[in-house]
Amino acid sequence: MAVKRLEVVKAALPRARRVAVLVNPKNPSNAEQLATLRTAGAVLGLDLEPVEVQRAGDYTEASGVIARMRPDALLVASDPGFFRDGRTLVELAAQRRTPACYEWREFVEMGGLLSYGPNIRDLVAGVSVFVDKILRGTRPLDLPVEQPTTFELIVNLKTAKALGLTIPPSLLARADQVIQ
Repeated sequence: MAVKRLEVVKAALPRARRVAVLVNPKNPSNAEQLATLRTAGAVLGLDLEPVEVQRAGDYTEASGVIARMRPDALLVASDPGFFRDGRTLVELAAQRRTPACYEWREFVEMGGLLSYGPNIRDLVAGVSVFVDKILRGTRPLDLPVEQPTTFELIVNLKTAKALGLTIPPSLLARADQVIQ
């Protein structure tokens, strides 16, 4: 999914060359995402610069790094702490006037530019089916592992306008929702 988000960034910002990637160094999956992103970034002609958030909820240092780096875009890695701090991350990108791409649509609804990922409401509905089965006696071990099967691209044109960006029509045509 991280690679798809990077591809969305490149499609939205074809002239982008430098992308900051917000990561939690304590989350092992963020290291995996970053390694995969570096490979994809090389193919897309993007230089990726990790920006680590050392303390949960404290974005002061990361904000300073982004300010000094002046990237063309910001990609927020998947991390539960980042989801919790969504409003703060959207505000950080707005303050730095940095186009940002997130995993969850809720970030774009709060004013972020782009998101690509599963719909959290659909995921919660799927979890409720599993909980119901467990409460009815099915052993968790007997339940299959499921991955999301549908993903959505959300674009916030109001934010694009505030950043002075024109989102290519080809990307808008692929969007599941465009916020005006």
